[in-house]
Amino acid sequence: MTSARQNEVQEPAHPRADRDGEAAPEPSEQTKHLLDLAGQMLLIRAFEERCVELYSSGAIRGFIHLYIGEEAVAVGVNAALSPDDAVVSTYREHGHALARGVPPEAVMAEMYGKATGCSHGRGGSMHLFDAGRRFYGGNAIVGGGLPIAAGLALADKMADRSRVTCCFFGDGAVAEGEFHETANLAALWDLPLLLVCENNLYSMGTPLAHEHAQTDLAMRAASYGMPAWAVDGMDVVAVEKAARRAVDGILAGNGPHFLEMRTYRFRAHSMYDPDRYRDKAEIERWRERDPIPLLMRRLPAGTADLPEMTERATAAVDRAVKAAQEAPVEPVADLLRFVTHEGA
Repeated sequence: MTSARQNEVQEPAHPRADRDGEAAPEPSEQTKHLLDLAGQMLLIRAFEERCVELYSSGAIRGFIHLYIGEEAVAVGVNAALSPDDAVVSTYREHGHALARGVPPEAVMAEMYGKATGCSHGRGGSMHLFDAGRRFYGGNAIVGGGLPIAAGLALADKMADRSRVTCCFFGDGAVAEGEFHETANLAALWDLPLLLVCENNLYSMGTPLAHEHAQTDLAMRAASYGMPAWAVDGMDVVAVEKAARRAVDGILAGNGPHFLEMRTYRFRAHSMYDPDRYRDKAEIERWRERDPIPLLMRRLPAGTADLPEMTERATAAVDRAVKAAQEAPVEPVADLLRFVTHEGA
């Protein structure tokens, strides 16, 4: 995760290829930043692909919703946030947690149900949580995180703190009452809330047009009087640029902002889903806009080694799996721990 707000991302120019074996020049700060974004997306992709293997072998259990294809949204939005900002997630949250800076070891241990997991092994895939990084967890209820995010934003406003709460949710959540109640109160009270809708065109197996009479979700959010616009959610540069614009507007006192990230999940809704409702040709068309190669093609020649970067991401996941396998389970004596607050 980028640790501080930076200037708006500009697409890098492509310099001439090196000639006569000359050493490549030191990458610009902008190129280094884009390489960092690429590395984060590769880590999420490697993590999710390993989850497929582990789930298929029975090493991890429960409901698992993969983020493969949507990596640009989590990485681009988190790059625009500061460590003081808060993030509220969904049940498809592995990518959000990793982009926020939650260590892969803590996320993988949670998948294994181990005590070293970020939720002490009690939450699993859908309930990752890290208070120290102000990552206020996933939520198994569609739209369930929206009122929580509004509460966090309200607390910041009442305490006169200059920070943002970012809430991720899917297109299906826009049909829920929680969305409309949250959007209305956020606009009414000018809350410092960034609403990020990950529109992947399907609410589980229901196509967008079969659920929403008005499929322009940004237009629906704008009806509450907040700035709202759609973004190419497969382009991490476009995502970060839009998120920075929204964060700047929120911090300037312009109330909540809504971003409709038009993205796509390459895999089924969950590991239980046979995925019979989508045309295979549609999936392949979206795969042509895979956010990782899309970004790699924009980098100056000679600045990125995709096989090496992929190997680093895979090695990080390997370490996370090994640590999770060796981690202890929570002792039975702690069964009632965390049920009530342990503070003074």
